[in-house]
Amino acid sequence: MTAPLRLSIAGMMCAGCVSSVEAALKQVAGVESANVNLAERTALVTGKVQPEALLIAVKQAGYDAALMQGRQAELEKEAAEAVYYRKLWKRVWVAAIPGSFLMIGDMLLHALPHLQGSGRWFWLLMGIITLGVLIYSGGHFFRGAWQQLKHYSSNMDTLIALGTGTAWFYSMLVVFFPSAFPSLAQHAYFEAALVVIALVNLGHALEMRARGRTTAAIKHLMNLQPPIAHVLRNGEELDLPLEEVGLEEILRVRSGETIPLDGKIIEGNSHVNEAMLTGEALPVAKLKGSLVTGGTQNGEGSFLMKVSHIGADTVLAKIIDMIRQAQSSKPALARLADQVASVFVPVVVSIAVITFLCWLWLGPEPALSYALVTAMTVLVIACPCALGLATPIAIIAGIGKAAQNGILIRNGDSLQQAAKLDTIVLDKTGTLTAGKPILNAIYPAETYEANTVLQLAASLEKGSEHPLGQALRTAAKTAHLKDLKLKDFTSITGHGVQASIAEQSYFIGNTRLMQQQHLNLAAWQETLKILDFAAQTPVFLATPTEIIALFAIADALKTDALSSVQSLQKQGLELAMLTGDRREVAEHLAAQLGIQQVYAEVLPADKLAVISQLQQQGKTVAMVGDGINDAPALAQADVGFAIGAGTDVAIAAADVTLIGSSLSGIERAIRISKATTHNIWQNLFFAFAYNVVGIPIAAGILYPSFGILLDPMLAGAAMALSSVTVVLNANRLARLKV
Repeated sequence: MTAPLRLSIAGMMCAGCVSSVEAALKQVAGVESANVNLAERTALVTGKVQPEALLIAVKQAGYDAALMQGRQAELEKEAAEAVYYRKLWKRVWVAAIPGSFLMIGDMLLHALPHLQGSGRWFWLLMGIITLGVLIYSGGHFFRGAWQQLKHYSSNMDTLIALGTGTAWFYSMLVVFFPSAFPSLAQHAYFEAALVVIALVNLGHALEMRARGRTTAAIKHLMNLQPPIAHVLRNGEELDLPLEEVGLEEILRVRSGETIPLDGKIIEGNSHVNEAMLTGEALPVAKLKGSLVTGGTQNGEGSFLMKVSHIGADTVLAKIIDMIRQAQSSKPALARLADQVASVFVPVVVSIAVITFLCWLWLGPEPALSYALVTAMTVLVIACPCALGLATPIAIIAGIGKAAQNGILIRNGDSLQQAAKLDTIVLDKTGTLTAGKPILNAIYPAETYEANTVLQLAASLEKGSEHPLGQALRTAAKTAHLKDLKLKDFTSITGHGVQASIAEQSYFIGNTRLMQQQHLNLAAWQETLKILDFAAQTPVFLATPTEIIALFAIADALKTDALSSVQSLQKQGLELAMLTGDRREVAEHLAAQLGIQQVYAEVLPADKLAVISQLQQQGKTVAMVGDGINDAPALAQADVGFAIGAGTDVAIAAADVTLIGSSLSGIERAIRISKATTHNIWQNLFFAFAYNVVGIPIAAGILYPSFGILLDPMLAGAAMALSSVTVVLNANRLARLKV
């Protein structure tokens, strides 16, 4: 599959714009999917398609577009947005100054000349100034409306252009032909057009400023990588831009510096703060051979590293790409809002026309003036900016918050779905357990000491890469036991190893090896029963004539496994364990954790079947795993959680990746999901309630009973503030405690 293309879209103002751009992109041959993000003003397109074709399609739909590539493109986008932000404020002031002059002079001070006589020249001048303002500060609305009209469509630009354009045109008719209108209808509405244009631009400027905070997660991650690296080439140390650093180059990382790229330490040691990956502030010890990640913070040590990944292949770049794709995706709620918005503008225009006709036929004198004002107010107050922003702005904030806590959410649907979970299925090895066996107990024969048999066992395992052997070697290293010299080393596949130490032959391995050597196990049966019940794996050490020790080795529970399981159960979630291990081992571990439901001795295909079975029972299921054998089940689950320390295949199949190996991320992810979904519903409520209440008031429903008629300028202010309210509400997610 080709990498998705990311476009920067200029000129979008509302959900109607989103629908227009998406429709234009999807009509391009080769496009598989197109998701437009109103909050970021970007589009993410997948499929085999030339970028030029996409740019042409967007421009033909009435918008401007540019292809975004890499870090430099992000910086250019930020610079362009800063320029546009300043331009918005210029548009605000250019419209607000004459608009305020007219509003204060006419409505408050009643000091402006009348339309008759020489006063007509003043109002003609005001009409020309207003036209200039409409061209400079509001021209983008009229151009957008015209482009939409050419495609038999409509959006927010249509509403603004109709409202302000009608106000200006009516006012100019009154200026030129005052006698054609009743005396009460001889009023110019230039100030309404000016102030509405000023307030709409003000709303966009405030929204742009506020939504900038929601993209802080990506900006922060992009700024983590230092611009240069200390590269060792031909005996020299050079400071080079990251773009010039290649694979397998040697870099020096000094004390307190940020690690520039991914790689492996080849000399030196240090402690590295990996909070940007895991959310945990405690530094991690790094020795020769340890892997380090670009963007993490080096402690007091200094080391040399060999680069393993550069550019888009680094962990940081993949995290940024995953976050960006997730923020551009649309959950069901967003698609619902888009569908509503696509029919919203035609409905509003129809309401405005009906309002105009009702006031013209049934309203008091001057009926034409009332009809114009109410229709214009309906058009202005109904702009669906808040509706278009309601979901994407919350998705961006929620996924950014998750990323800051070491949780990568692949798409908006996963974020929304995680809030509905009622069942969590946990893989055992590598998920609940550390996936790394440790030595738990030593049972030496009567004439032997524990350290003696451990030293012998660890020495025998020196040439073995088996995890059980590594557990013995780690224990011996901790006890400061030196290796003994071996002779005649032989690996016995599936059983253990054999070698000689000081002219004495030794065997180390499983029960089958002891039986193969015809050694008597009778004296060890009680101990074996205890180990079996406790889910411990037995490893024997023997001479050709007798067994001299039994080692109990087990895969230890993760330190936070019990607390994480208990926290999830307190949330009312049903937990189950799923493993290919023996039932006795699985049930013993489940009992330690308080998990009632256990599926043991299952193959990868069986894991998928278990998830399907639970889903058929009406449950919303999450699968948590880390191995290749978990990938089918992760893909089948309603939400798949991959432990980030696991395999790339598991991570690719999952909807949510928990960077690091801690299970606490599951609970945090669910909490963020619930908070984000709740925030989306709040935003949609604000947006819909605002229009449901505002449009009837704008149409004049309160006038017959209370004599209240909404001014177009107040409608413009309310419309602008509704968008800002939605953005500020989404920003509350940044303060969520997880």
